[in-house]
Amino acid sequence: MGSARWAFPCAAWAPRRDEWLLAARLVQPEEKDRVRQFVFARDAKAAMAGRLLIRKLIAEKLRIPWNEIHLQRTSKGKPFLVNDILDIHPNFNFNVSHQGDYAVLAAEPELQVGIDIMKTNLPGSDSVPDFFRIMKRQFTEAEWSVIKSMNNEWIQLDMFSRHWLEVGKVYKETKMLLDGDKEEGWTFEETRLDDLHHVAVALGKPEVFVQKDSNVLSKDLTQPQFQVLTFDDLVAAGVPIAPEDPAYWDNFCSKQECPARQSTHSR
Repeated sequence: MGSARWAFPCAAWAPRRDEWLLAARLVQPEEKDRVRQFVFARDAKAAMAGRLLIRKLIAEKLRIPWNEIHLQRTSKGKPFLVNDILDIHPNFNFNVSHQGDYAVLAAEPELQVGIDIMKTNLPGSDSVPDFFRIMKRQFTEAEWSVIKSMNNEWIQLDMFSRHWLEVGKVYKETKMLLDGDKEEGWTFEETRLDDLHHVAVALGKPEVFVQKDSNVLSKDLTQPQFQVLTFDDLVAAGVPIAPEDPAYWDNFCSKQECPARQSTHSR
């Protein structure tokens, strides 16, 4: 069955009427309603892309017909597959994330998997020092020393987000420390989709605290690399679940792309 590492550039996606209505027909009604409730088009597109990524994965990797896929959510909101696959794929695991300009997915046939994406920007903060103060507990003193050794704030922010990684390469030297001790059984893959987006995939035991080791610069090209998908790729296996809803397009068109007031920083 194999692993999957997929990314969809949802921010650059300007869906046509036929694309958005098709996307709405390809997700479960409750998920369609969740997407409808987003205030901004940016967030609606990212959420829709995440749902399509999951269904594409299940249809293509598990060979479950698209219109027979049944997803539910845990109490924490994580989607999971309800279809009975335990006899064939007892350890199949997937995770999605979206932030910045991409929605991303990672899947493994045997391992627990988590994924996170970060864009170099200043979410909720007016300056790099303010942002670092908010995030102070996320790194060790040694790691902050490396980050702040850079003489330019934007280079420091790039360092914070691990954007020194070479685009298209996979790095695997990050370690987990639990109460200061190395925790075995976890593997981390880190890569950069472009100059602004860093993706981290965690493989192993779920739901434990992760702290990064700052010595993380060796490459392992044998690991899966991210495939950037088009909208046609997303829906290639799609089978509509519901009839077309023209009002869904009107709802999308009524949304502003993103909040009008955002801090801007030149580089």
